[in-house]
Amino acid sequence: MSHVIVVGSGIVGLAVAARLAARGDEVTVLEKEDGLALHQTGRNSGVIHSGLYYAPGSLKATMATAGARSMVAYARAKGVAVDVCGKLVVATTPAEVPQLEKLAGRAEANGVSARRLTPAEAREHEPHVRAVAALRVDSTGIVDYPGVCRALAADVEAAGGRILFGEEVLAARTVADAPGTPGRVEVRTSRADREADALVVCAGLHADRVARACGLDPEARIVPFRGEYFELTPEAGEQVRGLIYPVPDPRFPFLGVHLTRGIEGHVHAGPNAVLALAREGYTWTDVSPRDLADSLAWPGLWRLAARNLVPGAAEVGRSLSKHAFARSLSRLVPGISAGDLVPAPAGVRAQALRRDGGLVDDFLVQSEGRQVHVLNAPSPAATASLEIARHIVEQLDAAVPAARAA
Repeated sequence: MSHVIVVGSGIVGLAVAARLAARGDEVTVLEKEDGLALHQTGRNSGVIHSGLYYAPGSLKATMATAGARSMVAYARAKGVAVDVCGKLVVATTPAEVPQLEKLAGRAEANGVSARRLTPAEAREHEPHVRAVAALRVDSTGIVDYPGVCRALAADVEAAGGRILFGEEVLAARTVADAPGTPGRVEVRTSRADREADALVVCAGLHADRVARACGLDPEARIVPFRGEYFELTPEAGEQVRGLIYPVPDPRFPFLGVHLTRGIEGHVHAGPNAVLALAREGYTWTDVSPRDLADSLAWPGLWRLAARNLVPGAAEVGRSLSKHAFARSLSRLVPGISAGDLVPAPAGVRAQALRRDGGLVDDFLVQSEGRQVHVLNAPSPAATASLEIARHIVEQLDAAVPAARAA
């Protein structure tokens, strides 16, 4: 049996911890906050993604497709609210139809069932939708992700693991194997000095900083993007039965604002995507000089901005104007107005960005010695979390065979 420290109690960290604990490892989860899933996991729309959008053969494609099944099965087994309701991706103008056809081809390559619909067929699912063509994706669902996290935490503790809150990792170092002496990882936190056979870091918005503090040279820098949400009023929400997505703009790395009826019944609208002024910056007034300086000093951010001036400006406009946000939504469901929008909690996406301005488009896991670091796990990481955990444990076993055999 090995002792593994897992950093982070978001859904990926908890899934890793639960998998390790279930096979008999001693597991300690360290979380700097005072509760579970308080950042990315607890601040999204709760969608279980099908694997539609991602490059064939990528980790995102394979893990989201498998994760859409394993997440539903886990939630049902644990009594967590889940609904496989399907979604529509709609082309609202003829100019968007070629991109919709490309999505259909990608769905086929990824093994995702996506049926092409006529406008009349689309309105059988969503009577108020505007569409000149659409795709129906049956395997998309919605789930209570914080509820999943509570179930995973219970699994960890039932198997003898510990979850320690209010304990921030400040530094770590790997002590190499020596003849007759197995290696270890020494971890310094805000509360104690700890030691383990191995370290797995799922630090989300702080992944690159924690990696550097643990002696690694991360391949990319985390740049935070805030996604702002509204909810529709109950009256306006009656126009949306399920999930309605636009055809994504190929110039921009995000999906665009969409409408999703959440597991609690409310219709969420959003998110847009703007640079956050702090790694945990959920409003324009949340500003961290250190975080902002880090983002602005990274050449990749300026290169990304230069390539996305038009869509980026539109995102900022939607952030600053409820009327602009409503206009984007009314392209999907005509008649939605600013008066139909009620502010809802925002989220911040931890996006790994390379120096050349390229977004790290896939999940990125970097191993070194007895440490495994998750450096990029944006959406669909919640969907794919059980599959990511399987992958990370395989990486850990490859990196630390002696500890696993102990």
